[in-house]
Amino acid sequence: MRIEHCMLCPRRCGALREAWEGNGFCHMGADAVVARAALHFWEEPCLSGTRGSGAVFFTGCTLQCVFCQNYEISTQRKTGKLLSPKQLSAVFRRLVDQGAHNLNLVTATQYVPVVVEALSLWKPPVPVVYNCGGYETLETLRRLEGFVDIYLPDLKYADDGLARSLSGAGDYAEVSHAAVLEMTRQTGPAVYDENGMMRRGTLVRHLILPGHTRDSIAVLDWIAANLPGVPVSLMAQYVPCGKAEQMPGLNRKITEREYQKVQEHLFSLNLDGYVQERKSARKDFIPSFQMEGLEDLDTGKAMM
Repeated sequence: MRIEHCMLCPRRCGALREAWEGNGFCHMGADAVVARAALHFWEEPCLSGTRGSGAVFFTGCTLQCVFCQNYEISTQRKTGKLLSPKQLSAVFRRLVDQGAHNLNLVTATQYVPVVVEALSLWKPPVPVVYNCGGYETLETLRRLEGFVDIYLPDLKYADDGLARSLSGAGDYAEVSHAAVLEMTRQTGPAVYDENGMMRRGTLVRHLILPGHTRDSIAVLDWIAANLPGVPVSLMAQYVPCGKAEQMPGLNRKITEREYQKVQEHLFSLNLDGYVQERKSARKDFIPSFQMEGLEDLDTGKAMM
């Protein structure tokens, strides 16, 4: 595959992306690079269930957050296997055959044309989850309409200054708000099966950052005012990773006081959803990226 003048993400850098490499913000080529494809049991209960979510971790990212827990693949961009749409479709089918409750596409923005082609080759019998950082263009989201059943955005910031300093995205609030509203338009209200597994809808995540509870509260206020009935997942799993390990203020976990402050505000807004416990802030919950689930794809080229 080849992409000229790439405009897939809000960076709109207009890059030339050949199959193997690209000169845009994400530095990735046009063909999908996957670092892990395996059953994942650490998502929200309505996604992981008893059999796990079929998580496909794509290499590269359009945000490059300094605190990313998947920095090994999001910022270093050296780990993964290059897959054609046909091979990616085979990966999807394998996860479903293993019993996955859903297909969970993690940071796939830069590969949306490949993802759409792979899903066109084989329509999964389980929901397709689009797991992203909320930084999406409306045009790219509309290309996904009809292919994605569940959107799982992480609404990271209300303050563009904070977004600029931590993710290099000074337009994050406006862009992410429009994106999440488009996601909810596509999916409609959350729908669950008889076992409480999500079948359709949008589930908005928010990660509490150390020292930034005021911004977390602003994010929750926006959700309450603009996304009535949309479930929220309040995450407390922050642990210093990547560049954040060396950044004062970010080189610690959140405190009990910070956690309680944001949680209490969530409850005061009567938002439905999930609250993650502070004990989840451990690096052993971060998956390893050794191309699990991709070992026998002989025609896929390894990037590491």
